[in-house]
Amino acid sequence: MRVKKAVFPVAGLGTRFLPATKSSPKEMLPLIDKPLVQYVVEEAVAAGIEQILFVTGRGKRAIEDHFDTSTELELHLEEKGKKTTLKAVRELSDLVDIFYVRQKKALGLGHAILCARDFIGNEPFAVLLGDDIIDSQRPCLRQLLDVFDERNGSVLALEKVPMANISSYGCVRADQLSERVFRVTDMVEKPSPEEAPSDMAIIGRYVLTPRIFSILEQQEAGKGGEIQLTDAILKLSKEENVFGCLFEGLRHDCGDKLGFLKATVDMALKRDEFKVEFEKYLRQRLACT
Repeated sequence: MRVKKAVFPVAGLGTRFLPATKSSPKEMLPLIDKPLVQYVVEEAVAAGIEQILFVTGRGKRAIEDHFDTSTELELHLEEKGKKTTLKAVRELSDLVDIFYVRQKKALGLGHAILCARDFIGNEPFAVLLGDDIIDSQRPCLRQLLDVFDERNGSVLALEKVPMANISSYGCVRADQLSERVFRVTDMVEKPSPEEAPSDMAIIGRYVLTPRIFSILEQQEAGKGGEIQLTDAILKLSKEENVFGCLFEGLRHDCGDKLGFLKATVDMALKRDEFKVEFEKYLRQRLACT
């Protein structure tokens, strides 16, 4: 069955970016001239997703407004003759069919996914985290969907990370099937370097079968007192095959301040209107240090 729906869990409080996120969602932090979440939505659309569900919480209205039609703004841009900007604004509201559901309590990523059960029904679906920006020739999600189509099982995006950082991630033990595809046999949420089964971390892209919902429904709280998606996927792997895909591309962890700064620099250097002057400026600044 082709994957047509995606879930975006965006109910988190974004505490690592306070006070900037006190009144504005973390997902709406601008990376050059687009909010973080727009990059991820565009990736989903490029991968073939037709419907998106945002699992929101209190204070996330700005996300809804961003992807909605803004008649007043469009009229203003039209009157000012700003055709390029007007085109971009109109394309944004027509990008994909978007729906919303509220996660009333912050009970973890697993609980956020469970909130999408009625929307997804009995279909496989994708999950994308809005603070992982992945720059790649082929959309990261498309790479996972290709594995799903070939292997007929849930797929996790994997990235090799330094062992010193592994405690920030869910980590897998897996059997290698091809250059970039693995069968997952075990998972540990945020292990110490000594406990980690490998250096392969689970990144914010998933393709899951609907069986995950009945598991999440019975899932007890794990680390941090939250319902952990990793724990549920581990149980899923005991019932059906779960695969990992070492994606091709450059990931920016924009949920981290330093990662956000790196993403800003890298994305700016890719833009024709900025790259020459910006690179010149960076070289000048480095020469002064």
